[in-house]
Amino acid sequence: MTKKRPGLSFASVLLCACMFASGACGIILEYIQASLASMILGNSFEQWAMVIGLMLFWMGFGSLIQAQISKKYLIYTFIAVETALALAGGFSPTLTYISYGYTAHYSLVLYFFVSFIGIMIGLEIPVIIRINNDFSKELSTNLGNILSADYLGSLIGSLIFVFILLRFTPITEAAFLTAGANFFLAFVTFIYFSKKGLLKTGVLIPIIMVATFCAVSYGYLNNRRWNIKIEQPLYDDPIILSKTTQYQHIAITHYKPFDEVRLFLNGNLQFCSTDEQRYHEPMVHPVMNIVPIKERVLILGGGDGCVLREVLKYNEVKEVLLVDLDPAMTTLAKTHPVLKKINQNAFKDARLVTLTEKGITPGINKRLFLETHKKKQPMQQPETQKIADVKVMNVDADKFISDVPGFWDVIIIDMPDPSTPELTKLYAKEFYKKVKQHLSQHGLMVVQATSPYLAKESFLCIGRTIESANFSILPFHENVPSFGDWGWYLAWHPNIKKEKIMKRIKGLNFDIPTRFITPQVFKSELIFGKDALKTTNKQINTILYPALLSIYNHESWLLE
Repeated sequence: MTKKRPGLSFASVLLCACMFASGACGIILEYIQASLASMILGNSFEQWAMVIGLMLFWMGFGSLIQAQISKKYLIYTFIAVETALALAGGFSPTLTYISYGYTAHYSLVLYFFVSFIGIMIGLEIPVIIRINNDFSKELSTNLGNILSADYLGSLIGSLIFVFILLRFTPITEAAFLTAGANFFLAFVTFIYFSKKGLLKTGVLIPIIMVATFCAVSYGYLNNRRWNIKIEQPLYDDPIILSKTTQYQHIAITHYKPFDEVRLFLNGNLQFCSTDEQRYHEPMVHPVMNIVPIKERVLILGGGDGCVLREVLKYNEVKEVLLVDLDPAMTTLAKTHPVLKKINQNAFKDARLVTLTEKGITPGINKRLFLETHKKKQPMQQPETQKIADVKVMNVDADKFISDVPGFWDVIIIDMPDPSTPELTKLYAKEFYKKVKQHLSQHGLMVVQATSPYLAKESFLCIGRTIESANFSILPFHENVPSFGDWGWYLAWHPNIKKEKIMKRIKGLNFDIPTRFITPQVFKSELIFGKDALKTTNKQINTILYPALLSIYNHESWLLE
């Protein structure tokens, strides 16, 4: 029987604290790697499953390795593990992003770090249990204390990641903060057991500790500056803004010779200033001129303000409510000089509204006016004509449409493509059925629906899904040079006959200024090539069976 060392009861408390902290750090590092994989490789549903599964596998491998470690080297091993996690965990996002920008084998780099971190985390628990065995009365107490500390730490780590790191720090900075916590564990363990004479003092460990501290500190202090340099190779034009929010990564590039601005969300192009009118004008002006009444307009998505810009051209519009999940995006659209120029300061007099148990709670009432330059009498100010009350709500569109009462004459759904589970639900039958309950009987809806050429099956699946929610639909498309052939669906209540809609389209006339769209152009957008709308796939997209997620990520963007 191993004799328990007297006078070292504090060691057990320290080791439990280490296990708590390492549990928190371990789960955060797992989440960071999963988030990184989602951002780089896409399809967050698959990447989170792959990363967590792969890490658990290598954690098991790490647990097997510890059996080969002699008892006298356990404390050294723990210090080495925490130091390795500090370096690998801290620098892994930065190094992975560098490989993504400069090599074709970035996935190997990503999964190398996933595997290495998994092995290190797998070593932690059994090593601490074995160390603590000398300071615990019996095995059951040892296991109970260590494992409960690890599980509790994992919960706290999850909360820290979701509510603090994800909201307020870039992923690279979150990694270095977690690395700092891992290093602190190694440092405290080294100091304590050195004082107790359980570690042989020498120069190697202090040198490694100092070098690790300097490396992690340097990385933390410089990671935001590095981010721009690392990210730049991913884009053709110079980056003028790079911002990671709770929900997405926003990047804006600017090519000065052509004054061309591009907006990217999570690396995916959202618009290019030189041809964005070919996307936004077809989405807005046909529906606004076909619908008989357009006093109330709801925009779901469209946080860049370009759809809002086009809607505000209509004097008949009295109220516009724009719902976009990310407050950082709408704030940028309202305040950033480049975006303000593109959306023509559409958010200037918008007011923020919040969702409460009673529905919408308005902020300060501001109204948008336009000078007509008409004067009733000399010395009088020019007349002003009210355009619309503009409101902005930052909330999930599904939650909004589920909780808020009211009807809208026009509903414009300008969401990013359905590349992730959280976006795919906004293309689901259940979502469209909720939207239908808020569309007035004479109203029309228009939906962004990806490319009918490059993502044909996705485009058609969206159309089938809208129809399954008891809408009548009319597909149309336009070539947008930055994107290729792009498509939308016009949708309405089936009580309105399609012949009536087509009759309105035949007599279409735009009385507002446009840069691209004309009635003739829209009529041409209704024409598709032979068999372009034919498919043998009959799947629709639902929340419980998100068929569109697989179709979009695996069957789209591949030319036959």
